[in-house]
Formats: sequence, structure tokens, C-alpha cells
Amino acid sequence: MRLLIVFCHPVPESFAAAVRDRVAESAIAGGHEVRIKDLYAEGFDPVMSREERLGYHEAGDNELPVAAELEAVRWAQGLIFVHPTWWYSQPAMLKGWLDRVLVPHVAFTMPTETDPIRPGLPHISLVAQITTLGAPWWLWTLMGRPGRSVLLRGVASCCGPRCRTFFMGLHKMDTASAAARAAFLIRVGKRIARIPA
Repeated sequence: MRLLIVFCHPVPESFAAAVRDRVAESAIAGGHEVRIKDLYAEGFDPVMSREERLGYHEAGDNELPVAAELEAVRWAQGLIFVHPTWWYSQPAMLKGWLDRVLVPHVAFTMPTETDPIRPGLPHISLVAQITTLGAPWWLWTLMGRPGRSVLLRGVASCCGPRCRTFFMGLHKMDTASAAARAAFLIRVGKRIARIPA
């Protein structure tokens, strides 16, 4: 499977980077093709400009500002998002990537008076989210788990009809011991190893 890892963390030596590396290593060991989009390292601009918004609904034109990103999405058969959870959701950088890259006529069709919105990424059969969270599980659940819904419901709804999803999260990250972090990396490696090639 062709897996696109979308990674979002501003600190290169972060634990999130270790998670990204474990995902990539395990995927390659499992026979997958892997690409990594490191949004901070690549200097991705998450801000949608006025001109971009005015052309947002224009097929073809709306692809031009994010052509390189869309090439990677079109290449992928699976999307794996690796990021921290801040304020119960994705960092602004990653939300901006979703806003700018998953445009109409590519990721989905616009609804009309007679037709509903339809998915535009049928070639993607996997969407996964691997994250760290400062909040304990119960508090994040009480808040409605918005970050999970954005990716595993929102993005996945743009994908193939049999798109599989999974979530992995290390809660209470700020106080997690070295042993807890190491155990999480082991779990991540094992879960990635179960993805069919």
C-alpha cells in the first residue's frame, strides 16, 4: 500500500517525531511504499489567502496553490496523520493543510439542490490518526473528541466506500513516563504492521 504520513509538530526532536519514525519504519518493514509530508519542516503555509478563497470552488484553479500537496494525496492509498492534540484537536498547521488541500472537485463534489456531497478520493482505503494528548481520556471524551471526528469521520468520508480507520492516542502526555512512551511506540509499530500490504 502507498502510505502518506502527514506529520505536524514544530519540534524536530519531539516525541511525535519518534512516533512518525516508528510509523515509517514499521510500514517500510511491512512492504509499504512511504512518503512523509513534514508540514513544519517543509514550511507549509496553513493560511488560505483571499484570492485562494475566492477561487476555492473553481475546479482546476483551486488546485494550483497546493499542486504538490495534491500530487501526494493522489499518489496515496492510505493517509496516516501523526500530530499532537492541542485544545482537543489538530494543531492549526494541520487544520490549515486540511482546509487548503482537500478542495472541492478533488476531495469531494459540491452538493446541489438535488445531489448530496460525494466523496472524491475513492483510491484511499485507510485513514489513521496517531496522536499525543495532554488531557486524560475521560476529559477528552467529555469534550466530544473533536480532533478524532475531523479526521476519522470528516476526511474518511471523502475516501473509498470501504475506507478503514483507526486511532491511537497517548493520553496525559505531559506526565507520561519514559516507560509509557516506549510502550506506546511498541503498540504503534505493532498496529502499523497489521496494515495489509
